[in-house]
Amino acid sequence: MIPQPPRRTGFFEHYEELIGTWTRRLRNRQQAEDLAHDTFVRVLESRSADVQQPRAYLHQTARNIAVDAYRRDDRRDAASVDAFVQCSPHAGDPEHVMHAIQLADSIERALAELPLNCRRIFIWQKIEGLTQQEIAERLGLSKNMVEKYMIRTLRHLRDRLDAPTP
Repeated sequence: MIPQPPRRTGFFEHYEELIGTWTRRLRNRQQAEDLAHDTFVRVLESRSADVQQPRAYLHQTARNIAVDAYRRDDRRDAASVDAFVQCSPHAGDPEHVMHAIQLADSIERALAELPLNCRRIFIWQKIEGLTQQEIAERLGLSKNMVEKYMIRTLRHLRDRLDAPTP
């Protein structure tokens, strides 16, 4: 007798709903489609043959993948700030190195107070050198919105870095 592949028919009827839900949450249909694709790949590769609630299983899998991606992006953003410190032109002078480390630490703390898009836009533009148009395309935003996020971020950094230290 030839073994039968696992039965997964209940998953595919929820495809459009999954994309709709995640388009609203991510505010980007392309990212939602990528997430849905990754979700279906994970489900099809798993041993989830007898899932009683395929809709709930799909949404939970998508949520897990989205959280993992968010955490990866957050760590990547912190690593970019660390790279900024190491690129200091006075890297050999201990006093300048200490000042750069303190400044980077202050920037990192101030950025952590902002929403994710503000942090991403700042790092992508100021450290990675992306243009506002490239960032807008990456995030599915208008160039004007990217500029507003950058202004908000720069004002916040200015306020935090100009504030007297306790």
